[in-house]
Amino acid sequence: MKQRWIFLVLMLMAFSLVTTAQNKARVLVSTDIGGTDPDDNQSMIHLLMYSDLFELEGLVSSPSFGNGSKEEIVRMIDIYAKDYPQLKKHNPALMSPETLKKLCKQGRRGLMPYKGYGEPTEGSEWIVKCARRQSDRPLWVLVWGTLEDVAQALHDAPDIAPNIRVYYIGGPNKKWGVNSYAYIARNFPDLWIIENNATYRGVITDNEKMELIEEYKGMEQTSNRYGTGYYNYAMRGRGAMGADFLNYYKGVVKMGDTPSLLYLMHGDPNNPQGESWGGSFEPIRHSSRRIFRRQTTERDTVPVYSVVEWFFKGPRKKDIHEGDSCFTATIDRQQWAGYYLGKGVYVLRYCPKAPAKLTYTISSSIKQLNGLHGSFVVDDVWPGKPDVADYPLGVNWYSDHSDHTLYEGKWQGAKTQRQWRKDILEDWARRWYWLED
Repeated sequence: MKQRWIFLVLMLMAFSLVTTAQNKARVLVSTDIGGTDPDDNQSMIHLLMYSDLFELEGLVSSPSFGNGSKEEIVRMIDIYAKDYPQLKKHNPALMSPETLKKLCKQGRRGLMPYKGYGEPTEGSEWIVKCARRQSDRPLWVLVWGTLEDVAQALHDAPDIAPNIRVYYIGGPNKKWGVNSYAYIARNFPDLWIIENNATYRGVITDNEKMELIEEYKGMEQTSNRYGTGYYNYAMRGRGAMGADFLNYYKGVVKMGDTPSLLYLMHGDPNNPQGESWGGSFEPIRHSSRRIFRRQTTERDTVPVYSVVEWFFKGPRKKDIHEGDSCFTATIDRQQWAGYYLGKGVYVLRYCPKAPAKLTYTISSSIKQLNGLHGSFVVDDVWPGKPDVADYPLGVNWYSDHSDHTLYEGKWQGAKTQRQWRKDILEDWARRWYWLED
């Protein structure tokens, strides 16, 4: 009789573990960690400290610029490993460093060409493999950088599209990775995706510091424990990760990519229009695209976060292949590649990350292009009014709320995230306290 009861208890425990695993979201993260913005390092620490809540299947390095690499993910896991014994005492379900390292894959280094895809990578092939696993749960692909490896995976294996759900931190990432974004919007309009271009900014430090942190200023510690004082409140003196966090923005919480994870932690992930720690979103039926076949002026206005393209006529070139980059444009003090499309047609593609008045100047060895310049105005509403050039979208494409009452300054939808910031930070602080000496 006693053996029978032991058997029943063991069966119930096994059933509970299986049920718990089945309720966890399947997650793969694509990150440009180690590139130009250290907020991915902050978000990685947050992810590792909450690894018990997810069925983590992949950590893909997708650096568009800088020195991002799989090795940088491994380095962060090694820091986590120093704290893991202490963390495990409080939460045995946290993933082990050894298991986490097996999930690290190297994705594409650098941006896609104009066509939006290139060659398969270890990271893109891993996305395909995970997405094809037999499961009654979708694979959540959380994109903390550009969409390069997601675009490659979809190009190589279009059958995976119904199996994945993408939460994409756009805005600046969309600006840099506009080619991969355009490829997906054009070819996979029925993809289930949350395109978060500005809502994520609700998690970035205090209201008055939101702009400053973008310029690497205003990062001194204060007594505001939910703003620039959070490091002293929750992290200082708490483990190797607490010490390491100080290396990124002097310990001030930016974590612009973390809302993708928060979305799965609190709220109903199946309902993007509901309330969640990762923000609330509305369906959009078109992705704005504007085409100009001339030099523009300040009389020309485009929606923020839209795909903007200028087509120019020039000489037919036999020494330049179609799709090759052959000129550069300076926009907002940054350099952008322009491409040859063949038959004397050249194109510049750009995506503005914020409302502004911008200018562009083209530099090229092709004299018909060299020196071309112009300006344009970026308004503050995405996706804006429909245009014939737009990418039509299906019923599962969601983005930032366009209601101006939900803006945080100029950032569309950010109040739907901002309202949860204290709850998010208090929840995280409880885990940091596990690392007290």
